[in-house]
Formats: sequence, C-alpha cells, structure tokens
Amino acid sequence: MPAWGYHRDPPEFVTAGNYFLSLAVGIIAAHQASARILRTRGLRFLLIFACALGCAGLLWLALMTPPAHWAWRVVGLAVIGLALGLLNTALFHAVSANLARDHARTVILGGIYYGLGSLAVTLLVAGTFYVYKAPSVLILMAVTPAIFAGVYLQARIPAIAEETPPPIREVMRDFRNLGAVLFALLLFFQFGNEWSVAGWLPLFLVRRLGISPPASLWLLALFWVALLVGRVAAVPLLPKVRHGRMLGASVLAALCGCLLLELTNNKFGAAIGVLLAGGGFASVYPLVAEKIGHRFPYYNPGFFSGIFSFALFGGLLAPATLGYAASEWGIGVVMALPLIGTCMVFALLLLIWLEAKVTGR
Repeated sequence: MPAWGYHRDPPEFVTAGNYFLSLAVGIIAAHQASARILRTRGLRFLLIFACALGCAGLLWLALMTPPAHWAWRVVGLAVIGLALGLLNTALFHAVSANLARDHARTVILGGIYYGLGSLAVTLLVAGTFYVYKAPSVLILMAVTPAIFAGVYLQARIPAIAEETPPPIREVMRDFRNLGAVLFALLLFFQFGNEWSVAGWLPLFLVRRLGISPPASLWLLALFWVALLVGRVAAVPLLPKVRHGRMLGASVLAALCGCLLLELTNNKFGAAIGVLLAGGGFASVYPLVAEKIGHRFPYYNPGFFSGIFSFALFGGLLAPATLGYAASEWGIGVVMALPLIGTCMVFALLLLIWLEAKVTGR
C-alpha cells in the first residue's frame, strides 16, 4: 500500500479494505476448486496451476497500478487469493507424511520459509522504494511463482494416495464439539492479528508517528525478523518446554507488543512493540495445529488445509475490517483490533484448557 501511495492524503482506507477482502474471497473460492482439481487432475497439476495463476495475478497488478481504477486491482488480488488457496491445499497434501509424524515441527518449518519470503519482499520494497516503481517490483515478484511452476513441471511428484474420509457421524460429532469450534475460532483470530499488523503497520507508522514510508517498511521487516527468529527458536524448545506454557508466554508477549504499538509516540517504542508482537505471534499457530492433530488424528490433509483456509480468511477479513473502521474512526484503530484479537486468543486458550479438563481430553 505505501508503494501505491496509500500513505498520502486523502486517505483511501475503504479501498485498502476492499483489497484485503478480495484476497479473502479468492482464498475461500479456492477451497472447493482445489478438491475438484485434485480429484480430476492430480497434485502435480494443482501445484503448477496455482503457481502460474499467482504469476498471472502479480503481472496483472503490475499493469493496473495507480492511476488505474482500484477495481482492476481488486480483480488481480482476487486471482492471487485464489492462487494462494490452491497452493495452500496442494502443499498440505505434499507434506502430509511429515504432518503425520510431527505436526508442530512441520508447520514451524513451513512458517520459517513463509517468514523468509515475507521478509525478502519487504526488504525488496523498502530498499527500492525511491529507486523502482511499484510495477517493476511486482514483475520481480512474479518471477518466483513462474520459476516454481517450471520446477514442478519438471519434478517427479508422486500421486497422492486415495484418502478414505472419516465416517460422517464422527465428523459431525467433532464439529458439534465445543473443542473443535474453539480451535477454529482461535486460528481465525490469531491469523487476523498477524495479518492486521503485517498489512497495516507501515501505514499506521507513517500516519501516526510521521516517519517516512521506507522507515516504516524497515520496521515491518523487523516484525518479520522477530516472527522468523521466534519460529526458529521454537524448534529446539519444543521437546524441552511444556507447550501450554509456551503458548501462554507467546500470547502474553503479543499482547504487550500490540499494547505498546497502540500507545507509543516514537520510533523506539514502535520497534520494541514490533519485536514483542512478532516474537509472540511466532509459535502460536504451530502449537495450536499440533493440538488439533492430537485431538482429531484421523483427519487428512484436506481437513488441515480447510482449517488453515478458514484461518487465512480470518487473517484477511481482519485487515479488511480495519480499512472500513479506519475510514470512520481514524488510523489509531489499526492497532486496537489486534489488541482485542490477542485478548480473544488468550480467552480461547483458557476455554480450550478448561474444556479439555472437563472432558478428560
């Protein structure tokens, strides 16, 4: 958004909210489409098609940067959301054996690569903010999915085994179960917190603290560094620290970080808040995903990709809501929603713990 000039006056927060909403709609649309493609064309085709679609969406955005009408960018972002949802399902199936062996470590490893990619793109935009225009950066970004489409085209990808779905009575019983609902809601709010900070932090810092767009992007890069370091550090701690304690400490750190970002009036306070928030968010999803795997061990990767897509939808619905709220109440509301969302995560963790104690699970 800073590269497209959304940090300037007049603020177009509603349009920015529409961008996130279009991404969320694309992700939800991909969930049903991915199942059909897997059934008819297989995993290899789904990987190639998702990468090619992502490349096409980024190239479309490069053509439709301002002053083109914002509605054209909404179309491109919906295509990217569709590609993201398809790729998400394909990758969950590709790593299904690893997920079956160790949920937490597998998801943390995926999160590390996700953090590296996010950090690389942020550094690219921050380092070239006054050098390259947004279309050039988007074209560079489009090269990555194009390369991977070629890699998957040449690679030998084994066919996935036919999966026997769990009995419908068992599925319905679990989804009437309070624990399953609480897990889904926790991931919904947690991804909403992460994407709200990642999506709006640069605009918030520019408009609230008056710092330059490149400086705000460097602070966003610091957020990804904290997230990345937190996930790397979590790997050796998993066998040594009780997971419940790690979850509680992570949520507490994230809560302090969001509160500090909301209250600070200087760059140093913002940097400390970013470090606490990123470090706190780092291990929440992997540990929760592992707990889901223990509670519902018979579910196949399609279930986890569905839960993950629901979480991604929450992750994009939250920053979309922030756009509409910021147009009404100002940019200060941007950090209020992650603060409330982190409180919700903490409350849901307590409810999950209480439900497990009551049911003996």
